[in-house]
Amino acid sequence: MRIKILLAEDHKIVREGTRQLLEQSPDMEVVGEASDGVEAVKLAGDLHPNVIVMDVRLPHLNGIEATRAITARFPEIRVLILSAYDDDSYVFPLLEAGASGYLLKTASGSELAEAIRLVHSGQKALASRITEKILNRLGGRGTYRSADMPEGLTEREMEVLHAAAHGQPNKLIASALEISPQTVQVHLRNIFAKLGVGSRSEAVAYAIRHGWITLEASDE
Repeated sequence: MRIKILLAEDHKIVREGTRQLLEQSPDMEVVGEASDGVEAVKLAGDLHPNVIVMDVRLPHLNGIEATRAITARFPEIRVLILSAYDDDSYVFPLLEAGASGYLLKTASGSELAEAIRLVHSGQKALASRITEKILNRLGGRGTYRSADMPEGLTEREMEVLHAAAHGQPNKLIASALEISPQTVQVHLRNIFAKLGVGSRSEAVAYAIRHGWITLEASDE
């Protein structure tokens, strides 16, 4: 079954280009287009798409308000932000409003398609610059919830992930855990495979969004 997509973008030429890119993927179907936030909320109810690709700056109802309305009324619909802006005033309110992902318009067509697949499957999709903002908001400090070992991660893998969230390079992680840098790399590869991500920043962002690494300050 193909992923049903609604595009919410006020520039027609951008909508047309995005549609053409996505319709090259056999597992995707663009079922509708909205030129403003009010129309996006209405079409979400009328068309019941799986994923809405949402711009931030929309007429009548901006992307933050539209995302909040859609996720409140239709929690089964995933919202993926596609924006030219990565300002904190957009990023954090949109994530708090329920957006499942945030890409920049510099992303390639294949990156957009993969992000849609990720959010459709219940995962998060964040551009690396957005992940950096989340980590900066953490201030390099955080704790992980050791009570649960999500996604089959071992306690050691959670320790590695926690250290990675502090921005520590492999050599420092290895020294702190008294293992070799090569073993750290093996743990990271295992973490990536279990979480379905491809980089440290994506793994950390995944953990933050799922609450495994909290915003609470540590005792360090």
